[in-house]
Amino acid sequence: MADLMGIFHVSLGVILVLVTGLLLVFWYLRDITQKRHAVLRNFPIIGHLRFFFENLGEYFRQYFFLGDREEMPFNRATRGWVYRLAKNEGGMLGFGSTYDTTQPGALLFVNAAFPVLEGEHEPTPPVMIGEGWCRQPFAARSLINISGMSFGAISKPAVRALSHGAGKAGCYMDTGEGGLSPYHLEGGCDVVFQIGTAKYGVRDGHGRLSDERLRELAAHDNVRAFEIKLSQGAKPGKGGVLPAAKITEEIAQIRGIPQGKDSLSPNRHPETGNMDELLDMVVHVREVTGKPVGIKTAIGGWQFMHELAEAVKRRGLASAPDFLAIDGGEGGSGAAPQALADHMALSINEALPRVVDALIENGLRERIKVIASGKLVTPAKVAWALACGADLINSARGYMFALGCIQALRCHQNTCPTGITTHDPKLQRGLVVEDKAERVASYTKNLNKEVEMIAHACGVRHARLLRREHVRIVQPNGQSMALNMLYPYPTTSH
Repeated sequence: MADLMGIFHVSLGVILVLVTGLLLVFWYLRDITQKRHAVLRNFPIIGHLRFFFENLGEYFRQYFFLGDREEMPFNRATRGWVYRLAKNEGGMLGFGSTYDTTQPGALLFVNAAFPVLEGEHEPTPPVMIGEGWCRQPFAARSLINISGMSFGAISKPAVRALSHGAGKAGCYMDTGEGGLSPYHLEGGCDVVFQIGTAKYGVRDGHGRLSDERLRELAAHDNVRAFEIKLSQGAKPGKGGVLPAAKITEEIAQIRGIPQGKDSLSPNRHPETGNMDELLDMVVHVREVTGKPVGIKTAIGGWQFMHELAEAVKRRGLASAPDFLAIDGGEGGSGAAPQALADHMALSINEALPRVVDALIENGLRERIKVIASGKLVTPAKVAWALACGADLINSARGYMFALGCIQALRCHQNTCPTGITTHDPKLQRGLVVEDKAERVASYTKNLNKEVEMIAHACGVRHARLLRREHVRIVQPNGQSMALNMLYPYPTTSH
């Protein structure tokens, strides 16, 4: 019996060696004869190591080689800060900050000699949007809110967790251009419905804007406002892209699109080819819905704001949008062409103060509220945006981190390891709605709290009183300059 077992093991070993040898020969011949990769033709078999390490390189850099402040688009220190806020672990550190306060662009706040005492704090007032200009104005209560992430681009459990978390924290949730799903309403939060260029969720059988669908959506008490999207920071000048692999039957029904092929949005609304036509659309949606209507756009220069101001002054304040949601060129939570993501539109650092200045110059600042978006995920960046003149701040990727995003950079591949941007049920299983909803709520509450802490340290009673003189920006020479010197307050034209 022992002899038979020995023969069996020897035979099995020989078979494995032969099979392995044959596979290596096949692999060698395939590599050396293929014409696509020069490395494999010259270095068959071992050349595959190059592609293996190239694929794993970003992950090795992320976890082993890059410093806490070096990684892009968000470094480890920033992600860790969001994780701690979401887990209610506080933003405390020991032995000093690793933030380089001498690097160009570093944010510094002007601490008051006599900061506001605990008993002197005032609650941050809500921002009233559309008051006096529509039948049902909207009171936005939270400084920080959830930016547009479409159901389809993100998963069902992700939308559910965001909705429940927003409901607990009192912030609003933007639907993104993918339409309104039952999961947006599930948590009872305030919802801003985004009208994208493809009119998902509000389109008729021919893909045009449907007044009937607008009225149906406006009938939901939770749908507080409508946002006409011109462009987003990830891909200004190009419409949205939803790969066919991510279009389930449910998503197709909500959006009003077919399954089995990529869903591509136009790069602009076909019916709005100039500013007057855009304002006509704003007025029309507001009349049909009775709710505030705003515009979301990235800013590439000053022509847009000049044309908007001139058109509103010519037509009257009733034709103005109730808010402008300004996305920086560095924004975007989904898939985008690299040429646009890297090089199109201004950063929020430049766009936001210029937009606010244009509204002030034209006497429109009180009429049009300003919402800022674009990597504003930490208390310092939110406080900076408020000091620049923003009324509210939207964040997409901050809330993705709160949901557990690890920046795997697979948002467009339907293979997200945390279940946020995939429709694979096996991967979605990792996102537990009840737990992540608590983290979304905690991130919102703690971020609001830390922004208020900065405001009190600057000597003002609540965060909406922050002004440009409270912020200093480090210049290339290592010296800081006050924000109100970099962007002086303009005078109002009459």
